[in-house]
Amino acid sequence: MYFDEVVIDVFGGKGGDGVIQFRREKYVPRGGPDGGDGGHGGDVILQVDPHENTLSDFRHQRVFKAQNGFRGKGKNQTGASGEDLILKVPPGTMVFNEGDDSFIGDLVEDGQQLIICKGGRGGRGNTRFKSSKNKAPRIAEKGAPPEEKTIKLELKLIADVGIIGVPNAGKSTLLSVISNAKPKIAPYPFTTLQPNLGVVDLDEEIQLIMADIPGLIEGAHRGEGLGHDFLKHIQRTRVLIHLLDGLSDEPFLDLAQINSELALFDPALGDKPQVVVLNKMDLPEVEEKWEKLKEQLSDKGYQDIFAISAITNQGIRPILYRAVQLLKETPEYEYRVENDDDEMPVYRYDDDPQDYFILKTESGWRISGKALERAAAMTYWEHFQSIRRFHKILEAMGVDRALRDAGVKPGDIVMIGDHELEWEE
Repeated sequence: MYFDEVVIDVFGGKGGDGVIQFRREKYVPRGGPDGGDGGHGGDVILQVDPHENTLSDFRHQRVFKAQNGFRGKGKNQTGASGEDLILKVPPGTMVFNEGDDSFIGDLVEDGQQLIICKGGRGGRGNTRFKSSKNKAPRIAEKGAPPEEKTIKLELKLIADVGIIGVPNAGKSTLLSVISNAKPKIAPYPFTTLQPNLGVVDLDEEIQLIMADIPGLIEGAHRGEGLGHDFLKHIQRTRVLIHLLDGLSDEPFLDLAQINSELALFDPALGDKPQVVVLNKMDLPEVEEKWEKLKEQLSDKGYQDIFAISAITNQGIRPILYRAVQLLKETPEYEYRVENDDDEMPVYRYDDDPQDYFILKTESGWRISGKALERAAAMTYWEHFQSIRRFHKILEAMGVDRALRDAGVKPGDIVMIGDHELEWEE
């Protein structure tokens, strides 16, 4: 079973106790205090392990505790420090406080570490309290309690190229024939219920990490189906291969639907370069519709358009080399720094991309919002199904209700981005 989100309790080690002890030697009647300090408790550390690709190790054990520090000893001997507890996590693991869901850190690089809970300081032995007024102190400190937290680990796959598309488009089949991945494949929708990673060796110098993302459906940006669970995995990819199902009645509308879902979840996803690929060209009925579809895509501004058959390996290498070229032209994934002191990279939004606001103007109404404007810009207004779907988006986001509350009337003009609409009840 694939685990990409877990909640665990972590505890640092308690500091070791300082001791009260006095020097006891023959012919030294008043040797004075010589109690040593306790050792520091161990820290709980998250560390990136590139051989991990799931959080399933945390499935059966949810409580983790570092070793306590050891008690001090006589002769001013400090107790041993507790061993740190290192928890291995896959690259792409994001760490949150479970209580307020705030970010703690973003672990992406091989070997990167994050101290999630510090162990307690060791207590001081009575030697530390010796003074001119108190030469035989009978006082020491117990070890300090450790930090403890309940944290949520969330995995976002890190891949160079993500393969997206509607269910049953052939994403897993494509990944299986070009890489070392062995995903479950069957001829029915939603076979893939988890993302799959594969390494593609194009030649001795070029290697790609690719991921097939489970098929998206209408409403995925609202969490319907497997929406939020897998849309997040696309955020780290730099280039997308958008695979179209050649047997679909409307592959062109499928493309529009998926791109709209991406933009509504995170507007930045709409800016990622895409290679649009029609699959199942080994079938005569798919080959017949290719030229018309290619013309439609070109008219809408798509430049990287290919046709393949994942089963027969037809036309696959050209799309891979084009993906490599786009990777060279695309900036590396950028991480924002949350804490300048330790430069821990943290990924976060400046605001909610689905926020919007309504303004009354002289000519009517204007609705502004990143996700909504991008969805409007990506709606094909010449297709009735596309228009209906956009109306459903307005209803789901509460825009129509908000307009009524603001006082919109039939016949009023409503502007969304560059698009002018007429309000009808």
